[in-house]
Order: sequence, then C-alpha cells, then structure tokens
Amino acid sequence: MFTIHGLDNAHLDVDRCVLTVGNFDGVHLAHQRLIAEALQAAEAFGVPAIALTFDPHPLTIVAPARAPVRLCTLSDKLAWLDFARLDGAVVARSEPQLLSTEPEAFVRDVLVAKFHPTCIIEGPTFGFGRGRKGTPELLRQMGPALDFSVRIVEQVTVDADGETVTVSSSLIRGLVRGGDMSRAALCLGRPYQVTGMVIRGHGRGRKLGFPTANLGKIEQLIPADGVYSGRANVGDSSWPCAVSIGSTPTFGANEARQVEVYLLDFDGDLYGEELRVEFDQMLRPQQKFASLTELSDQLLRDVQQVRNGAAAFDSCTPRVHRYEATA
Repeated sequence: MFTIHGLDNAHLDVDRCVLTVGNFDGVHLAHQRLIAEALQAAEAFGVPAIALTFDPHPLTIVAPARAPVRLCTLSDKLAWLDFARLDGAVVARSEPQLLSTEPEAFVRDVLVAKFHPTCIIEGPTFGFGRGRKGTPELLRQMGPALDFSVRIVEQVTVDADGETVTVSSSLIRGLVRGGDMSRAALCLGRPYQVTGMVIRGHGRGRKLGFPTANLGKIEQLIPADGVYSGRANVGDSSWPCAVSIGSTPTFGANEARQVEVYLLDFDGDLYGEELRVEFDQMLRPQQKFASLTELSDQLLRDVQQVRNGAAAFDSCTPRVHRYEATA
C-alpha cells in the first residue's frame, strides 16, 4: 500500500479510483466492511481502492474539548489499512482551512480534484465538510454531474452476549473506558491494544517479586482502572502479561495513574523500549490491601490466572481480522 501524507502531496498516478473517506479510528469491523466493499468495487471497475483519512481527529482542531482520545496510533491505523489490502492511503492534515470547507466545495475541490473517484464508498452516518453538514444524500446528488457513483454500506452489528450492538468508534471507546475488553475486541475484530515507552517507576513491583514495565507516552485511550490479562509485545517477541492500571491505592491516595505490565517468564531490561499490550479481559478492579503480604498473595493469584488463560487467549482471539465483502 502506498501512503501519502498531506493533500498537497496527493498527486496520484491514477486516472480513476474507488474512494472511501473517514477517520478510521481503530479500523474496527465497520471500517473493515467499508474497505472490503471498496475493494470489491475496485476490482469490478478495474481501478485501485484508496482511503482518505485525517490526522489528528478533526474535533481536535474545531472543538478540542469534545475531541475523543484515539483508539489507535496513526502508524497502527496505516498498518491495519495496509493489512486490509487497500492500494493506497492519503493522510490529510486536519487544519482549520480544510475543516471549514463547505461540503459541496469539499466534494468538488478535494475528492474529485485530487482523487477522480469513479465510486465513493461510505456508511450511512458519514458526515463531511464544514460542521459535518455533508451527507451521503448530498454525495448522491452531486455524483452524476461529477461522474462518480455512490455506494452506501450498511452499518455492522454484532451479537454481544445476546445483545445486538452497532459497531462504532464511540461504542468501542465506551467499552474500553468501562474495562469491557471482550466486547471491545468483538467490535474491533482483534484485541484492543495500547503502545507506550517503558519508563522508570518506583521499583515496588520488583521488591514484591513482580518487576513491572511502567508505560509512558501512551497516545491511545487507556482502559478503566483494574488488573487485566493480556499479551505484551516487544519487537517480534511476546509474553503473557498481567496489566495493572490505576493509582496504586495500597501505596497512598495521591499516586498518579499508572500502567504497569508484568511479563510472565521474562528476564531482561526493557527501559526505553516500545511495548505494545493487547488486552484479554479484566481480572479484577483495583483495590487497597491492608498489607504488602496481602497484595503479594493477590498478585500471585493474578499471575496464575493469566497463565491459565494465556493459551486460550492466543488460540481463540484473532490478532487481526479481514471483513469479507457481501456478495
């Protein structure tokens, strides 16, 4: 997949394409369905399938107080778009001038002038242009005069413990904030993950016999406070892990919120390394223990629970997912 950063650099060496536009935060199942449909259309038209995405999220510019914390980094987003087999992706910088463009001008001067789409693939809630006033119906109205067709893809729903839910980035954020990593994974098509840099902590875990990697510089949404099972990845190597998120109440009420990762059976120095954590499930909420002995005993139980479930997590949970287009 080719990647172009900046609309000014989007001089595509193609006459036509199938285009899909969006933030693609998390590249979840609904995004994957858009991409699958775009690939199917691209094959039928004999043209490449291209995604236009934005960085940072437009609300970061137009309404910072309402801007969501991202579900994935830009590099992860591009990697998952690449895995989905798109031919290309253009990353537009979210800037006031672009975001204030009226919807009709956005279609004419950006989508058509830059990409020359033969078909645009979007979901039913797609909004674009100034104030997100542009709608799929406007795309359909403008299509004939500008020589493109429009295909609106139905929303994706999943069965979550007997409840039918519509997949969206906002839904997944709510699940992650609530610590419901199983449902988040169901909507993403893979485990939720965060990436951070290993930094020096207080060293308390090592004194208890559970040396942890303390994560800093995390750009993604951090799950709810609690202790989780998961898998830690450094480069091409990975280990089952227990993840503690919270303010370590046993050590005082004024502790800052931390993400601490204990890698099972790991022996080494990770300081300064980038570590990616995939979440399986919450094992328990954070709690204050009466003594360090009680805390240590509970950590032993947490680690054993991680160990018991590691094989099932690795075998049953897909690391990545491709959504298949409808016939």
